[in-house]
Amino acid sequence: MIENIKMPQLGESVTEGTISTWLVKVGDRVNKYDPLAEVMTDKVNAEVPSSFTGVIKELIAGEGETLAVGEIICTIEVEGATSEVAATTVEEVKTAEAPAPVVAPVAQTPEKAPVREIAKTDESGKVRFSPAVLRLAQENDLDLSLIPGTGTNGRVTRKDVLNAIANGVPAAPAAPAVSVEVVSQPAAQQATAPSVEVAKTPAAPSVPVTSAVGDIEIPVTGVRKAIAANMLRSKHEAPHAWMMIEVDVTNLVNYRNSLKDSFKQKEGFPLTFFAFFVKAVAQALKEYPQINSMWAGDKIIQKKDINLSIAVATDDALFVPVIKNADEKTIKGIAREITELAQKVRTGKLKSEEMQGGTFTVNNTGSFGSVQSAGIINYPQAAILQIESIVKRPAVVNGMIGVRDMVNLCLSLDHRVLDGFICGKFLGRVKEILENTTKENTSVY
Repeated sequence: MIENIKMPQLGESVTEGTISTWLVKVGDRVNKYDPLAEVMTDKVNAEVPSSFTGVIKELIAGEGETLAVGEIICTIEVEGATSEVAATTVEEVKTAEAPAPVVAPVAQTPEKAPVREIAKTDESGKVRFSPAVLRLAQENDLDLSLIPGTGTNGRVTRKDVLNAIANGVPAAPAAPAVSVEVVSQPAAQQATAPSVEVAKTPAAPSVPVTSAVGDIEIPVTGVRKAIAANMLRSKHEAPHAWMMIEVDVTNLVNYRNSLKDSFKQKEGFPLTFFAFFVKAVAQALKEYPQINSMWAGDKIIQKKDINLSIAVATDDALFVPVIKNADEKTIKGIAREITELAQKVRTGKLKSEEMQGGTFTVNNTGSFGSVQSAGIINYPQAAILQIESIVKRPAVVNGMIGVRDMVNLCLSLDHRVLDGFICGKFLGRVKEILENTTKENTSVY
């Protein structure tokens, strides 16, 4: 019999994935749990395993195509069932379940014209676009007829729309009303998002970005695509606000420097400044739980657990592994996890579950010399804190000017969830903890 392999949910709040590479082809025999494809999401790259032992019958999704969680990506003929029986079963399902076509007129409105996708036509002279592409185009007021498609049969993909948003494309103009058809599909396709068809329209010429002699073209693939999609979603959905506070960490610097050599020798991993900052943030989040929240449409969800996402960069990507229950860990425990997670990222051994469940993000932008930055919120979290570089600056202490170790803490916040008052109190508490980090009142164990 024929079985469907569907797009799995590869992380909390993950709603879709992109097929980056197929690891099998039609006719290949696979065992249960064999990898079928590499899939990208906005959180992680992962392999999709086979749920059955059998022969690959059809690859429904193409490489580069984005599908919602639960949509069919391929079909497999399970061993022990004949092709004839499987075909008969599918045909019976088609006959029983396929609904009659429905035609619904769409009236023209002065605010926004219908969105049209430019693609190769089928036998009826109509063109197709996916609901995900339609939704993204409508949210950004784009005319899909102006966007060249790079997908199968010239279909406009989600990547094409994202490129159009980034590079600029004319907004959707007013246009006469068109008829929209929801077309009946075979049962094997009905489990995926429904296709929508509109009357064919001529494509206006686009203005592509071209390379000149000497330019280097770098393909946008893998994790970079997922990062771009998540950052774009965050900026489009969350109204970002920003604030900064200056912190005197002279005491912290002296304390950590007095411990770092003996700590490394004893524990086998470094005691970084970042571990002190992460611990201070976790403590402040426990005292101001409003910051540890997420926007959920008709409600705000205040998370019980304090799970801190930490940004770890490689040469071409950014990962956000999570320190779970950071408020319950010592500075030593946090330092160990930072070291272990960073090592996993850089060796490609980070697991998808190690990037799930984050409630607030701390980004060590100071590690590459930044002194002020505005981070993009790690959707669907409500805020991200940038820890900038510690620099020596003149400062007034007890009425006298002296050289102090200073650091800027920069907070980006989702203004739907948070306001400046509560964020200011949160930053003030982080400042207080850090400025009072000394040998006398702070233990790393």
